[in-house]
Amino acid sequence: MPNKRPKPTTPGVRNAILPDFSRLTTDTPHKPLLRPLKKTGGRNHRGRITVRHRGGGHKRRYRLIDFTRNKPGVPAKVLTREYDPNRTSWIMLLQYADREKRYIVCPVELEVGTTIVSGEGAEAKPGNALPLKSIPSGQLVHFIEFYPGSKGKLARAAGTYAQVMGME
Repeated sequence: MPNKRPKPTTPGVRNAILPDFSRLTTDTPHKPLLRPLKKTGGRNHRGRITVRHRGGGHKRRYRLIDFTRNKPGVPAKVLTREYDPNRTSWIMLLQYADREKRYIVCPVELEVGTTIVSGEGAEAKPGNALPLKSIPSGQLVHFIEFYPGSKGKLARAAGTYAQVMGME
């Protein structure tokens, strides 16, 4: 996710680093993959305030993210790169060969129009999901599962990655 530095016109802007939204391809999400996101305002199930200074903010909707990537061998084309208000990283909308659409967390090098694949026989390139035993040493990866099928839990935030050091 590239960043931009505004001109230091005031002391508050002097050290600011802002995200550059020019690489986003759409500003409207895919409606079937949206769910409502209920706010609590710091209140518990009885309606009493249990956490102070919560509330307000912009209304948000949750985007359903595919954390499992459980369609092995089915190629998917990247349709859009979008902003997600619920996380620090951007998301990408994929359309699989069987016309199903899903969101994934966006790798830095992945561009719109690229075809990606998940599974055992996939090539080790950005966007493809494959087992750690199939990834060569020294490769940078993100979105790692603790156990196969347990959904990605490591290196998920924007700009984070891990490096495969070796196999034992």
